Amino acid sequence: MKKFRFEIIAVMLAVFSLGAMANAKDKKAKAPAPAATPTPSAPDEVKYFSSADVKAAFDKGAILVPGEGRNYKVIGGKHDTPGKAELHTRDTDVFYIVDGTATFVTGGKIVDAKTTAPEEVRGESIEGGEDHQLSKGDVIVIPAGTPHWFKSVQAPPTFFYFVVKIRQLEEHPYPAAAQHETHK
Repeated sequence: MKKFRFEIIAVMLAVFSLGAMANAKDKKAKAPAPAATPTPSAPDEVKYFSSADVKAAFDKGAILVPGEGRNYKVIGGKHDTPGKAELHTRDTDVFYIVDGTATFVTGGKIVDAKTTAPEEVRGESIEGGEDHQLSKGDVIVIPAGTPHWFKSVQAPPTFFYFVVKIRQLEEHPYPAAAQHETHK
């Protein structure tokens, strides 16, 4: 169990670091150098989740760290069956597979695409795209604007994964994301 927790923490730290570096790099490119050293904002508090908390999050497919006030959120995800195809115009998803096996499709075109919430598109399936066979220990990163879909789940008994959703800047950094938004 300790090794499992270490793997999760290592993946999450890497993801948060990448998101922070990307945001810092983008801000440096756009903003002039400050005249004085800025005062750091209050640090986010440390989040600890016991194995019982993590199990409960998986049982419900629940959010462990909500996105309010930050550019990321962490969710304990699960699938017993295939899901809807989806696309997030501003969120990059980083999945770490905890247990089970699934066929996951990325890219292509969402069939019967409908906007279901601001910057969120859902549909029945995906035409085209690339199949990925996901299993325990795998990590897959889905950039904002990329259609994705759990096509099939071969789960003994359920497919479990952590997803870290990293929110991109207000303006669309990926032209594909803005294009999908206009073709609703």
